[in-house]
Amino acid sequence: KQWYQRRVAITAGGDIAANQPKAAGSALMCRITEGLVLDVLKSSGCTNTKSCVVLPVATGMALLTSLLYLRQCNPNGSVVIWPRIDQGTCVKTPQTAGCELEVVQRLLEGDSLVTDVGRIEELLRHHGDKVLCVMSTTSCFAPRTPDKLVHIAELCKRYNAAHLVNNAYGIQCTRCMGLINTASLNGRVDLYVQSLDKNFMVPVGGSIVAGFTKEIISSLSQSYPGRGSSAPILDLFITLLSMGREGFFQLLEDRNKVYTKLKRKLEEVASVYQERVLETPNNQISLAFTLTPSNYKENCKLTEIGSKLFTRNVTGARVVTCSGSKTVGKITLQRWGSHSNNYPTPYITFAAAVGMTEADVDKLVDKFGQILAKLSCAISRGNTD
Repeated sequence: KQWYQRRVAITAGGDIAANQPKAAGSALMCRITEGLVLDVLKSSGCTNTKSCVVLPVATGMALLTSLLYLRQCNPNGSVVIWPRIDQGTCVKTPQTAGCELEVVQRLLEGDSLVTDVGRIEELLRHHGDKVLCVMSTTSCFAPRTPDKLVHIAELCKRYNAAHLVNNAYGIQCTRCMGLINTASLNGRVDLYVQSLDKNFMVPVGGSIVAGFTKEIISSLSQSYPGRGSSAPILDLFITLLSMGREGFFQLLEDRNKVYTKLKRKLEEVASVYQERVLETPNNQISLAFTLTPSNYKENCKLTEIGSKLFTRNVTGARVVTCSGSKTVGKITLQRWGSHSNNYPTPYITFAAAVGMTEADVDKLVDKFGQILAKLSCAISRGNTD
C-alpha cells in the first residue's frame, strides 16, 4: 500500500529537485520533506543553513556527488586535503572523483586525536589553485575528535578553497551542528553532508546535502544525473511526521543522557579491570575504552572481545588493535582503524547513538563486564567460552 498508485521515482529532466508534472504528489512530498529537514538542521544548531536537498543515495555517494559538483565549479582543482579518519568510504570517495588525496595525520593531545591545522595550511599554500577542497569531518569514532572546523573554514576563506564537511551522523549532536554553524559564519563552508539512517533511524539509502546559500544547493541538484528512487524520501517523510518535532528533539535529549550514563558505567567497569575510558571531551557521541594486552590471558586476542559482544547482540562496538595497515585505492594507512600512525594503546569504541536507551546501556555494560571477567587476568572467573 505504501506505493499504491504513486510514482516511485523523483526528478524531472535530470534535476533531482525539479517538480514532476506527471507526479505532483511525489513532488509535493519531496518539497515538504526538504522543508521539514531544513527546520531540523536549523533547530539542531546550524541556524545559518539556507537550503538542503535529500538525495536517494547513501552518504558516500552524496560526498561523491558534492565533489563532482565542486569539480565543475573549479575544473583546475584536483587535490583534496583530508584530515585523516579511518573509514573506508572517506578514503574512496575523493579517489573515485579522480582526485589526488593529501592525507593530514592527526596530532595527539592528551588522549584525543585532533586536527593538524598547520599542516592543512602548508598544503593549501603548496598546491594553490590545484586544491579542489578540504574535506573535514565532524562525527567520528573516539579517540578522534571532530575536526577544528572554524580554523579550517578560516583557512579555506583565506586561500579561496572550497570546504566540504562530512557530518555523517552529526545531526544528533548539537556540538557538531554548532561547529558547522560557527565555521560558516567565520570562514568558508560550501556544503555539509549527513546520513538519513544514522540520524533518523530509517533504512540505509538516503542522505542530506545542505549549504549556506540557496544557489549552491540548486546548482548541485541540477548536476545530479538521471532519476532516483523516492523510497528514502518517503521513509524520512513518514518518520518525521510520525515523530513530530517534539518527538525527534526528545530523542536527541535522551541521547545526551545515554552518553553521560554510558561514560559513567564504562568508567566503573574500567576501574575493576585496570583499564580506563579515554578522555575525549570534544567527542560527544563515541567513547573509547582501553584494552591493555597485558591485562588479558595469553591465548586471548583482543578482537575476540568484539566478536563475543556481537554474538551477544551488541552491535556497533569496534576493537582497534593499533596494528597492521590497509590500502584503499592508492592510499595506504598504517594502524588502520586508529586514525593515527602511532596511537599508544589498543581500545574498543562504543557509541551513544540516537534511539539508544538507558536500559540498552545497562544491558551493554553488563554483557561487556561478563566478557572481561572471563578474559581478564585482573579478575579471572573461569575459562573463556
